[in-house]
Order: sequence, then structure tokens, then C-alpha cells
Amino acid sequence: MSGFDPAQHRMVAEQRWFEDFRIGERFLLPSRTMTEAVFLAFQAASGDNHPIHYDAEYCRARNMPGLLAHGLQSLAQTAPGAGLFPYMVEESLVGFIEQSSRFLKPVFAGDTVYPALEIDELTGNRTTGVVGLKTTVHNQRRELVLEGRQRYLLRRAKPA
Repeated sequence: MSGFDPAQHRMVAEQRWFEDFRIGERFLLPSRTMTEAVFLAFQAASGDNHPIHYDAEYCRARNMPGLLAHGLQSLAQTAPGAGLFPYMVEESLVGFIEQSSRFLKPVFAGDTVYPALEIDELTGNRTTGVVGLKTTVHNQRRELVLEGRQRYLLRRAKPA
């Protein structure tokens, strides 16, 4: 018999609860170059068949430098599951309750995006609390291409 315990096999050693978070904490997500293969995979998953997302000649005829990312494809880069946040809240997460975003600049095939999440809201209740995250995506030219918010309901370790 080994000393292995599956319950201890975690991406982040310590579970966090609502009261463990602080305003201003940042969670960086991996950068990603938006290749044509990424575009095609998103087009297949979303069912969005507009040629602006998959037809290079269509885009060139409209003076675009390449395929244009679907807005939801840019938004998908802010999925917390790409980083450590969901591993921190495995036991405390009740649910993903809200998302909003603004698309500020286009993202084209070949662009590299840099998503980040930052806590900008902590609204406590007796046994739970809402953690609000400001979402941003910058490109390789340091331009802000997307900004938004996500809100999660988390349990408290101990009722207030």
C-alpha cells in the first residue's frame, strides 16, 4: 500500500474561500497566438459560418490583414480554467453567475493575446460571497482589445 492520496493531488496546494481573496489580486492566463487552426476549431465549435472568420480572400477583399476572430473567440481567452483560479476554489465554488464584455479592437489570425483577471469586487453574504473579476485581453502591440467582468459565487470557510 502506497502513501498516495488522490485528495492531495491538486494543482494548487491550498483551497481558498471567499474571505481569502483581496481586491487587486491578479491572475494571469497563458498567452496564445491566434492561429488559423485556432480559428477553424472555434468556427467548428461555435457553428459561426461567416466568411470573415475563415475565408482569407474574403478578408483581403475588405482590406483586412487576415481572418478576424469572432468576439466570443476573444472572450474565450478569459476563461479562468486556463489559469489557476478554478483550482484555488475547487471546494468553495458555487457557480459562475455573470459575464459581460466590450470588444475594443479587432483580433486577427497571427495576433498573440495576453489575458488577465483582477479581483475588483468582494461582496460578502452570511455563508457565501461574490468575487468579481475585471477581465482584460491585450495584444502583442500592447493594445487593449477586450475588457469585461466576470462574477463568481463562492462559499465562505466559516459563516460571517
